[in-house]
Amino acid sequence: MTASEPTILATSGGHRVGGRTRVTFDSLVHHAVDLSGVHGRRPRIMYVGTAIGDAEHFTTRMSEAARVAGFDLTPLHLFPMPNVDDVEGAVLDQDVVWVMGGSVANLLAVWRVHGLDRVMRRAWEAGVVLSGVSAGSICWFQGGATDSFGPELRPITNALSFLPYGNGVHYDSDEGRRPLIHQLVADGTLPTAHCTDDGVGLVYRGTELVEAVTEVPGKGAYVVMREGDKAVEERIEPRKLPTTPR
Repeated sequence: MTASEPTILATSGGHRVGGRTRVTFDSLVHHAVDLSGVHGRRPRIMYVGTAIGDAEHFTTRMSEAARVAGFDLTPLHLFPMPNVDDVEGAVLDQDVVWVMGGSVANLLAVWRVHGLDRVMRRAWEAGVVLSGVSAGSICWFQGGATDSFGPELRPITNALSFLPYGNGVHYDSDEGRRPLIHQLVADGTLPTAHCTDDGVGLVYRGTELVEAVTEVPGKGAYVVMREGDKAVEERIEPRKLPTTPR
């Protein structure tokens, strides 16, 4: 079972500290699984940690989180080489792909070297739900604001462009991101941008934004549009997702 149409869940959340594990899947990860429509078997989720250099300690934590959640997790590593013989087949066999945050610039470069950008597009078109947090959100859009190049935020404009918008993540917790997104939209560096506070996700069917959802009450999503030489921001109230057990 895969989603009935191409589906992306782009987020600034999805993880929290667990009661018995270092990481627990929060409501946004569970919602990605729900969007896939899987039923009657354990969901298959692929964890992609390229943006943090396939750090083995975090792969272990995600594997434990998947065990607790009742998911079958397959990690996809590209360092020092792909850890599976058939990368495309492994990706297409999933219900959900969850992409970890980190350096979106490095993620894009490494994915392109290995052809994973093309594989992800085929998976998206086939109904595998593409999802992730931070860098794992920006990658699906035209670009956004990133600290990939150093502590000072800079624009990135060469993301995968499955979604024809800019993307702003950690909109409420990193004070530099909101003004930079506004600047980039106002001067035309980015198109209309879709942004998320921490704990919020955006659901796309095809390239249409259909819903904002949140695992944290009181958080928001935002659309930043260009009007003349200025940026105008509109808040979207997200739907609160069911709380997952600790």
